[in-house]
Amino acid sequence: MSGPASPRPYTYNPPPAGPLPILHVDDHILVLDKPAGLLTVAGNTPQLADCLEARVLAEYPGATMIHRLDKDTSGIIVLALNARAHAHIGKQFEKRMTRKSYMALVWGQMAQASGRVDQPMKSDWPNRPKQHVDPVNGRPAITDWLVLETGTDRTRVQLAPLTGRTHQLRVHMAWLGHPVLGDNLYAPEEALTASDRLCLHAETLEFRHPDGGEPVSFRSPAPF
Repeated sequence: MSGPASPRPYTYNPPPAGPLPILHVDDHILVLDKPAGLLTVAGNTPQLADCLEARVLAEYPGATMIHRLDKDTSGIIVLALNARAHAHIGKQFEKRMTRKSYMALVWGQMAQASGRVDQPMKSDWPNRPKQHVDPVNGRPAITDWLVLETGTDRTRVQLAPLTGRTHQLRVHMAWLGHPVLGDNLYAPEEALTASDRLCLHAETLEFRHPDGGEPVSFRSPAPF
């Protein structure tokens, strides 16, 4: 297999404007199904002003982001509609009380049916925005994986991050030798060109509702 691909030239072509992809809304939270290719928050140039946050604020002034998804990752994201909800859910993310699962298509056939990657990570500063495994200086990063389906040149896996490092799932799968299809940062050429999008989707999210503390669960099937 050839070496890791260099990042693709950065061009931002967001999904067309349209109704917010709302999965749930009440007085406290807004749960969305973020499309791939849309920034969660604005970048640092006018060209990158269009983002999920800006689109939400146009309809829900005062809404605040609690967590983020990579631009090219699709799936479930929750926003707070008041300060109490933000603090309540934000603490759950901080204390790892939420439960998340992702669907991914990765390159190659995985030899085992399930496993755990426990490899610390840190920023790869000379090659930003890339991250990398660093057993000495990295911060703890743990990902559980489960094979769901095996194809000729790819495997469908469910991924459960136990920590929340930047690009954690993408880096851990690449470290295993099974990069996510369509990953322009960590995949070799064959895996990069095997899909016209990053095949990573935030499929489920569970947390306690800020109004009363009852467990709530949301699901969005992967579009690939």
